[in-house]
Amino acid sequence: MGFRIGSLVVDPPVVLAPMAGVTNAPFRRLCRELGAGLFVSEMIGARALAERNEKTLALARFDEDEAPRSIQLYGTDPASMGDAVAALVEERRVDHIDLNFGCPMAKVTRHGGGAALPWKIDLFRLIVRAAVTGAGAVPVTVKLRKGIDEEHLTFVEAGLVAEEEGAAAVALHARTAHQLYSGRADWGAIGRLKEVTSAVAVLGNGDIRTADDAVRMMETTGCDGVVIGRGCLGRPWLFRDLTDAFAGRQPQAPPNLGEVGAVMIRHARLLEGRFGEKMGPVLFRKHATWYLKGFPVGPALRDAMSRVESVDELVRLVGRLDPDAPFPEEAHRMTRGHSRGPRPVRLPSGFLDSRAGDRLDPGADRAVGGG
Repeated sequence: MGFRIGSLVVDPPVVLAPMAGVTNAPFRRLCRELGAGLFVSEMIGARALAERNEKTLALARFDEDEAPRSIQLYGTDPASMGDAVAALVEERRVDHIDLNFGCPMAKVTRHGGGAALPWKIDLFRLIVRAAVTGAGAVPVTVKLRKGIDEEHLTFVEAGLVAEEEGAAAVALHARTAHQLYSGRADWGAIGRLKEVTSAVAVLGNGDIRTADDAVRMMETTGCDGVVIGRGCLGRPWLFRDLTDAFAGRQPQAPPNLGEVGAVMIRHARLLEGRFGEKMGPVLFRKHATWYLKGFPVGPALRDAMSRVESVDELVRLVGRLDPDAPFPEEAHRMTRGHSRGPRPVRLPSGFLDSRAGDRLDPGADRAVGGG
């Protein structure tokens, strides 16, 4: 039931969405240990990569046993994008490259980048073309939103352009930039994109919180695969459930609090191994809130976990949890991560006056630097 992007077969048809500060190498490893799919890195800046920024190069480093190696790039300049992609391929750093045209954050859209950029369809085409050319045999995919807002939709035209320029797949987060992360994802838009394209795989993203949601999205839209974002925060075993569901098996029972605690400790140790004894626990703190979502855990203990300073301290705190507490049914649907929106999209002055143009202001490429 998998899908193909270039020479890669993604089976089950599941992709981890890049999330800043989350989908680092330790989190990707944890997800792989619990399930299967394609696990994409955090978004990094193409210009910073082309300029050999040390922080960016570190983000582009994969574990030796990580395969396939998948990285997401942000860029607004075709030349920088082409140079970054060519360098990644020449140095054999990647097996798959994803281009981000879906970021709705103001620091990006106010320069015309991210989810705003496909409005400048000529520039969008040039960037995709540069990436595909630089990638050679390495498949390139494109991540989109529906558009800037409901009056300025771009996903159909952008999907067709990506197909024409040789992209191997197009993923659609079925919200506009104006929505940010609010409201319901418009799965009908995913079905529409699938209807109008023929040579690329179409992946759906938005409001997948359970394995049943993923199966239902594919059945109702005809898409080739799903992209999992906020639904896996504090729930990396969602990939285990998805693996089971797409294999025709009944997903396992959700973990009780004792099992969740063991995953928390494993996650923290992976972060410690990658980022060190001090930074690892700091990076884990936000995850503690997501792991405990819905469980009957008192505010004092939750607060202590959100301030943890060492893995040993986390182990002691986990020991205070009730290991037999069942996973709360309502926690499957609880929002994790961003929930902001709707909000007017910040754009450059006069940006919407024309869809023509082959460049943005220099600040656009600097909006996402070394990670």
